[in-house]
Amino acid sequence: MIRYDDKAVVLILAGHDPSGGAGLVADAEAVRGCGGWPVTVPTAMTVQSTRDVISVEPCSGDFIRRAARALIDDFRIHAIKVGLIPDLEVLDAVIDVARLCPGVPLIVDPVIQSGGGTDLSTPGLVAAIRQRLLPLVDILTPNRRELSLIAATPTADEVSQVVEIMSLGCAGVLVTGTDPLAGEVAEGQVVHTLHTPELNRQWQWPRLPAHYHGSGCTLASALASRLAAGEGLAAACAQAQRFTWDTLDHGLALGRGQYLPDRVWRAPDFDATLE
Repeated sequence: MIRYDDKAVVLILAGHDPSGGAGLVADAEAVRGCGGWPVTVPTAMTVQSTRDVISVEPCSGDFIRRAARALIDDFRIHAIKVGLIPDLEVLDAVIDVARLCPGVPLIVDPVIQSGGGTDLSTPGLVAAIRQRLLPLVDILTPNRRELSLIAATPTADEVSQVVEIMSLGCAGVLVTGTDPLAGEVAEGQVVHTLHTPELNRQWQWPRLPAHYHGSGCTLASALASRLAAGEGLAAACAQAQRFTWDTLDHGLALGRGQYLPDRVWRAPDFDATLE
């Protein structure tokens, strides 16, 4: 039987991670796991493993625009999720795509460095993102290290950094606290904080013992999916965090580096008895 369901469609603009831990694969799995339908446009091809990113090859701006336009003409887009932006040409294309969908929530996961510390964007790109992309963003999802890289005052406290970023036009910031900053000792609880002009909320989650590849992608895409479905911001943030924590709790040690979130852990096991 053919079914025509009204699923919320999330347009994903992100890099491709061949390990499946992060990037487009992670984004698509998270969107599906949270009830949406992903349509994807790569912003870069990468050479990487569960240990680190080895190289990044940006896609052309023209390709990104054409690929996104074909999807926008075909689907009703309910949210846009942006991940890796490797250079200014890609940034220009991402901004153009976002402007094709006025009123659609724009969720940006600021992928600036890999977990291993490799720079994933060209010099000067952060300044351009601050000036040109942040005014369009509905919710930014940095960890605390990424927050300090984006803020004009990297040594200021978190609240001051967030206020400065929102002064540029960014409507809200969900700061994740999974990764301890330099010199910090990892606490038993992970604290995530939502900042908006009208609302501040905190959530605490038990810290899991492993290190994970793709937790930020998972959270941002899950959030995009729930916003696309019409959830309010606070509820969508809570649901996305619950989903992400569960994928980490069921993470898989398939490679020789970080664990991989299992975003389909709730799928039924394959029944080998069927013929």
